[in-house]
Amino acid sequence: MLRKMTDKQRKRLHRKVHIRKHIYGTAERPRVTVFKSGRNIYVQVINDDESNTIASISTLEKDFAGLKANVESATKLGEALGARLKDKNITKVVFDRNGYLYHGVVQALADATRKAGIEF
Repeated sequence: MLRKMTDKQRKRLHRKVHIRKHIYGTAERPRVTVFKSGRNIYVQVINDDESNTIASISTLEKDFAGLKANVESATKLGEALGARLKDKNITKVVFDRNGYLYHGVVQALADATRKAGIEF
């Protein structure tokens, strides 16, 4: 069943397509992509050369069960993501905001990851 997209969804999809033309993750510098729903935040670190996910984190994990899709939760996720990437010896990444505006949750996640020592 197809559903109609709202104007907001259509604009985000348009931004996403244009962003992905220029952003590409490699083994040395993987792509960090963010997806946020009304209730949760999902982050994946992807190597586009091999099409595999190196690491992922979300508010659905048991460690982050009480977190919601807000700025405070995004900050905690960003710090934890930075620690996971450090464990895998990844220090440089490419940030893919996935069509979302760089504001609020997305910005808090990126800033917290940078504070954890990951270079964008």
